[in-house]
Order: sequence, then C-alpha cells, then structure tokens
Amino acid sequence: MFADVGVLELVTLVILALVLFGPDKLPEAIRTVSAVMRKFREFSETAKHEVRSGLGPEFEDFEFEDLDPRTFVRKHVLDSDGLALDEIRHALDPRPELKEVMSDAFDAEPVSLRKDGDRAVAGRPSVDPDAT
Repeated sequence: MFADVGVLELVTLVILALVLFGPDKLPEAIRTVSAVMRKFREFSETAKHEVRSGLGPEFEDFEFEDLDPRTFVRKHVLDSDGLALDEIRHALDPRPELKEVMSDAFDAEPVSLRKDGDRAVAGRPSVDPDAT
C-alpha cells in the first residue's frame, strides 16, 4: 500500500506528527487512525462480499483487481499460455518487412523511364531546366 514511501518521507511524517500532536497525544492519534483504517477495511471487505454474492455463483472467482486495465492485460494477454511480450513486439515490428522491401528495391535492375525515341544529346539534358 505504501511501497513508494521513502525513508525521507517517513521521517518527515513522523516529525510533522510530533509537531502537530505532541509526544503526549501522538499514541492516541495513532490508535485513532489505525481504528479508522481497520473500520474502512472491514467496510470495503463487506461491500466486496455483498457485490460477489449479488453477482451470483458464476462470479465467485471474480477479483476487483482484475478491473484495472494493467492487471487485465497481464493476466489475460501476457500469461504463460497466452502471447509473450517478445512475441507481441516481434509481431508489431515493421523492420523485417522494410528490410525485405529495401533489399528487393536494391536488387532490382534499373528501369529506364525514357520513351524509345527520346534520346538525350550528349552534354545536354533531355528536359529544359528553365521550364521546370
């Protein structure tokens, strides 16, 4: 729950609590906060149980964490019997097709775009550069 709280943040919270409540009232404030958190957890577990029972027996294994899109993707797409992340990256990587097209383009023989009767005079281009 508090995995991203570092040591500096924790020390800052303890000092702030000591300043706000004082050393005499701090244990009572901690007990009050812990009781509120315990009641909140009980309430949320009761609500989860009521939702599961209201959904019916076919949703007994329903987990609320599965509603998070990241968890859903990890569970259903990236699991061991589904696709692996490397396979998805390989399937969406355009580089192999681009390499194939580029090698075909470089290996092809040059094609002349001139008509049979259209020949350039030596030293002069076949197109007027001022007209373009």
